Amino acid sequence: MTGAPAIAQAGDGGVVSLDYGLASTMLALGSVPRAIASLRNWPEWVVEPAMPSGVVDIGTTAEINLEVLTSLRPSLILSTPFLAAMDEKLSRIAPVETFTVYAENGEALGRSYAETLRLGAMIGRRQEAEAFLARADATFDRLRDRIKSLSAPPVAVINFIDQRHARIYGGPGLYGGAMRRIGLDNAWKGEASYWGFQTIGLEQLAELGEEAHLVVVSPLLPPDVLTRLSESPLWTSLPFVRRQKISVVPGVLMFGMVQEALRFSTLMVDVLETAAR
Repeated sequence: MTGAPAIAQAGDGGVVSLDYGLASTMLALGSVPRAIASLRNWPEWVVEPAMPSGVVDIGTTAEINLEVLTSLRPSLILSTPFLAAMDEKLSRIAPVETFTVYAENGEALGRSYAETLRLGAMIGRRQEAEAFLARADATFDRLRDRIKSLSAPPVAVINFIDQRHARIYGGPGLYGGAMRRIGLDNAWKGEASYWGFQTIGLEQLAELGEEAHLVVVSPLLPPDVLTRLSESPLWTSLPFVRRQKISVVPGVLMFGMVQEALRFSTLMVDVLETAAR
């Protein structure tokens, strides 16, 4: 599908997003979605920017409320390849446009730039999209300069799954791409899926090297995981634990787009500057 015909043939109820990254990008371009999926979980997983009031929650992507969606008479539904099984039902309500950020080939950050421009053109915000990406480039460049002035150590970024396992980030995913963009060395040299993470046992953190700084992205699961780990001989033997080089940052949507890469990068630089003092 192409964007212009899709909007021309549809209703007048605005744009609905089934993906947080696309919804966040709309906000960055000065456009508020009429409805999104899983609105109730937005403050936990996206955190910033806040979703404006008046946006309708149409249920989870696993169980879209088709009755509510139909009543909105949307002009366009934004989706991803991972929700393709719903296209047939949704296309009876409004045109569906699929945006691909996470895929086997290419990196998430580069794809995010391209899809931001496509989304901007589709919703009549092409100039806003170009201006947003220009500001993003300028911000990334400033963050890169700050990293250079720090002589920052290699950094490993994880989410805890439990007391024995974590997701560690790198590869072509958004976090990995953001780190490369600002010149931050990723201490994790192992594999990562196109989603940008690998599930590991905590013992594998011993591979990170003596100089690594560990950054843990919230939410902490379980909430007291770091306290519990302080009693583990394995954990306390790790170099970054012995050197007290562990930082915790607020949640950042790991499957987001440019806006999330900017927020992640800013948090990383801020926490490394704090650690260097």
